[in-house]
Amino acid sequence: MGLATIINMICFVCVPSWGPWASYLAWGLWMATVVFSVATCFALMFIMTTSEGEVLLSSASAAWLLPIVACVVTSASGSVVAEVLPNPQYALGTIVASYVVWGISVPMALMMTVIYLLRLMLYKLPPKAAIASTFLPIGPLGQGGYGIQKLGQAAKMVFPQTGTLQPGTGDVLYDIGFLVGLIFWGFGLVWLFFAVATVLRVRRFSFNLGWWSFVFPLGVYVTCTNQLGQDMPSRFFRVLGTRCLQAKLVCGSLSDGFA
Repeated sequence: MGLATIINMICFVCVPSWGPWASYLAWGLWMATVVFSVATCFALMFIMTTSEGEVLLSSASAAWLLPIVACVVTSASGSVVAEVLPNPQYALGTIVASYVVWGISVPMALMMTVIYLLRLMLYKLPPKAAIASTFLPIGPLGQGGYGIQKLGQAAKMVFPQTGTLQPGTGDVLYDIGFLVGLIFWGFGLVWLFFAVATVLRVRRFSFNLGWWSFVFPLGVYVTCTNQLGQDMPSRFFRVLGTRCLQAKLVCGSLSDGFA
């Protein structure tokens, strides 16, 4: 997940300044990220299902999502890389691989979210030390929504250049990406309400490393919101994205300050 952030910044900052070779650097790093994230996701899920120790539903936490979220982040990063690659065929392969990684991770994250919701219903809120983890389910929803929108945007640009499928396929994927992103944004809004209501109900809880759970989920939810505002275009989503970003900066500053 951290490497994907570096890759995105290479695409946004270094490629315009340094030229095409920086895009191939980002592409190489992205391929390594795909291998690591998919291997982590598969391996940890397999270990959890085959380990001899008993796994209790009461011990389930939103942290179970983290190995899966790495793949969600990687798929979204692939769309960013595809847009800056000068070779359309390389960009096409990156888009297809990103859709596959998205298909691996997002449905699995949704299934894991159902398990976590069942745990909350049966065993109620997590301990105060882990209360910030209630924000974690927003992560795959926000990043998944952003990623599918960006993949549609990349497909709209690259597919006509490579003659992939039908002439209007890129436009169709772009429209589907927007609709799926909007649905994920709505589902994320449900979890955002649950998380904020949980924090308000608990009110006082001491600082711990779990506070970092505020940062990533809110950050990717902001990117999904802003992308919706750009695609529609919609002033509502742009303003809302700005307000969410301000809230995210406050939470991140508090985490840094207490750390």
